[in-house]
Amino acid sequence: IIAGVYTPDEGEIRIKGRPLKLHGPLDALNNGIAMIHQELNLMPFMTVAENVWIRREPKNRIGLVDHGELRQRTQALFDRLAIDIDPEVEVRRLSIASRQMVEIAKAVSFDSDVLIMDEPTSALTDREVEHLFRIIRQLREQGKGIVYITHKMNELFEVADEVSVFRDGRYIATKSSTDLSRD
Repeated sequence: IIAGVYTPDEGEIRIKGRPLKLHGPLDALNNGIAMIHQELNLMPFMTVAENVWIRREPKNRIGLVDHGELRQRTQALFDRLAIDIDPEVEVRRLSIASRQMVEIAKAVSFDSDVLIMDEPTSALTDREVEHLFRIIRQLREQGKGIVYITHKMNELFEVADEVSVFRDGRYIATKSSTDLSRD
């Protein structure tokens, strides 16, 4: 619902105190809400840079994609996030973990106020998970809101300020992470 995929039956979404009605995922993006889905949504035969900036490619003066600028923007984003992937490589040549990092960079590239991560560590190694957590902390320091969906309890205590528990689609409770134990 927050990402605009489904329409709520009741209640409201508020961003920075203002109510927001979403009419689809693109509307959510345009209102500062980005989502990293558990299933990757990358185009395998396009380059990493093309995937990150799809539908937002920089154009030259005659209206064609400026590939030099595209590469520079991607490299600057990857430098900021400490991601070591060549922007010119085709996505199909990347490991699943590297594709996940491209998805994360793509979501961050929208400079959204809210970033929803659905099971983002499912294909990551321990080292890559720690890298993701550094990115999450960096975004939090910038005042970004992160909705982190996981069933891995140890991850929650690593990154969460607040935890909401849902069981079988039903809301159970919301607590500060410091007030909770794993049990």
